[in-house]
Amino acid sequence: MRQKKKARTASLIVLAILLAAAAAAAVLLIRRPEGVTPKGQNEKDYKEARDFQLETVKSPVDYDRDGIDDYRDLMLGARADQENAPKYRDGYYDGGYPPEGEGVCTDVIWHAFKAAGYSLKDMVDKDIAARTEAYPEVETPDPNIDFRRVKNLRVFFDTYGIPLSLDPAQIDQWQPGDLVLFGSGRQHIGIVSDRRNAEGWTYVIHNTGQKNREEDYLKQGKMEITGHYRFDASRIPPEVLVPWNGD
Repeated sequence: MRQKKKARTASLIVLAILLAAAAAAAVLLIRRPEGVTPKGQNEKDYKEARDFQLETVKSPVDYDRDGIDDYRDLMLGARADQENAPKYRDGYYDGGYPPEGEGVCTDVIWHAFKAAGYSLKDMVDKDIAARTEAYPEVETPDPNIDFRRVKNLRVFFDTYGIPLSLDPAQIDQWQPGDLVLFGSGRQHIGIVSDRRNAEGWTYVIHNTGQKNREEDYLKQGKMEITGHYRFDASRIPPEVLVPWNGD
C-alpha cells in the first residue's frame, strides 16, 4: 500500500513538472510587441545596413575626439536622450534649455549635437545674429527659444548641411546621424537611426510624445518629408562653429 502511495506521489510530481514546463514554453511562444526586447537579450525585429549589403557612411570628423565619428555620435546622442523618454512638453525657458526630463522634437537635436561635442544652441544663435535676414521667422533674435524652433533649424541646415534625397526608398542615401525634417506649416525634426525595416527604410529617432521614440516613422508616412541633411562641420564658418562646454 505504501509503495502504491509513493508511486502515485511520484507520478503527481512528474505531472506537475511537465505542466510547469508546458506553461513556460507557451509563454515563450507568445509574440512580443514590436520593438520590445527583454533587457540583456540580443533579439531584435529591425534590420541593419549589412542585411542589405549597404556600407555605413562614417564622418571624417571626430570633433570631440572620443573615438566615435560625428555621424555615429549624433545618432547615439539622440538615442540616449530618447531612451530616457522625456515628457513632450513645450515651453519658454530662461537660458533656453528645458528642465531635465522634458522636451520636444528639437531638443533631440541639440542633445545629439552635444554628444558629438557641438553646442548647437550657440551655433544657431551666432548664425542668427550674423544673418538675421536669412531667418524669416526671426524678427528679433531670442537665444532663449530660437534654437528650439524647427523653422530656424531648417534654415541652419539648409545653409550648412549637405542636402540629400527625400525618397526613403533610396536606402543607400539614408545613413545614421542624418537629419530629417517633416512638414511645411506644422513642422517636425528627427535623427536617422542605424535600424531599418524589412525594405531597408531607416527608422527615425524623434519625439512627438509617442511610446516608441525610435520607430519606422518614414514608412508610416504621417508627415511629408521636406528636408534631409548630413552634417559637415567643415561647412560652418569658424566664427559660427562652437564646441560644447557644458556638463
